[in-house]
Amino acid sequence: MAVYTEVTDDDLAHLIAEYGLGELMSYKGIAEGVENTNYMVHTSKGTFILTLYERRVNTADLPYFMGLLEHLNKEGVSCPLPVRNRNGEVLTEISGRTAAIVTFLEGVWVRRPKTVHCHAVGRALAELHLAGKSFPMCRSNALGLAGWHDINERLGAKADEIAPGLATLINYELAYLDRAWPKTLPTGVIHADLFPDNVFFIGEKLSGLIDFYFACNDASAYDLAIALNAWCFETDCAFNATKARALVTGYQSLRPLTAAERLAFPVLARGAALRFLLTRALDWLHTDRNALVKPHDPIAYVRRLRFHQEVTSPGEYGLEPAA
Repeated sequence: MAVYTEVTDDDLAHLIAEYGLGELMSYKGIAEGVENTNYMVHTSKGTFILTLYERRVNTADLPYFMGLLEHLNKEGVSCPLPVRNRNGEVLTEISGRTAAIVTFLEGVWVRRPKTVHCHAVGRALAELHLAGKSFPMCRSNALGLAGWHDINERLGAKADEIAPGLATLINYELAYLDRAWPKTLPTGVIHADLFPDNVFFIGEKLSGLIDFYFACNDASAYDLAIALNAWCFETDCAFNATKARALVTGYQSLRPLTAAERLAFPVLARGAALRFLLTRALDWLHTDRNALVKPHDPIAYVRRLRFHQEVTSPGEYGLEPAA
């Protein structure tokens, strides 16, 4: 269970009073998620999510995340809305951790996405990108190409403890991406972590997006490539071209990709696969096996990366090479 920091009944009741959210009725830890501690909190005025930010989150980034959520809500994007306390502040402290309370979104995440879900996700991602155009704050992507090199230095030869030859594969891919990574594509706010467990549905209708704690400013098409890696591979890591076409069609129904973005997409897909391979590998090697949260298997992203290395045309992702 992803509860790293416990809170007491008295401390939480006091916090709820500071936010004017009525009387504390009940609360429970949320098992999903690996970055922060989350509680579902029921009060006499409704249901909310309390997040305690753990050491992996830079608290200096929190104003960007909170401001982005408020901005997206104003622009009509369905996502959690930070709750302000009686002093008008969105950030507070409890149990020695910086914390925030946000509104609760109804829905569940789908374990076995269908094409209809992929289409809806693509469209929602385009809505996010369009809404983010007017967001005034900027946060660089710490997990971009330079960050991948930093992680690889930390991994070193230990990557081969995960799978023989993995260090060589990573070094080869980084050398390729150093040469091929596009630098002039349209940029803006990206989610950067739009996996199925960060998208809620009610039936087949998308009800909202959550977990914006990797959000930053980077190439919009790169965000779509991250989503493709997350949504369009089956449990056996086989690529599902039908789901990919649904995802990119949903996205382009609101924001058509430029010719340059389409041409660059195979490279972006490789970079997105490498990004999650690297962070999963780092967690795999450095997470205590007795920890409450089990790290994600990096091999799933080795398989994705090897698929992308064989792609020769954007058409294999459901994209034509030119607009």
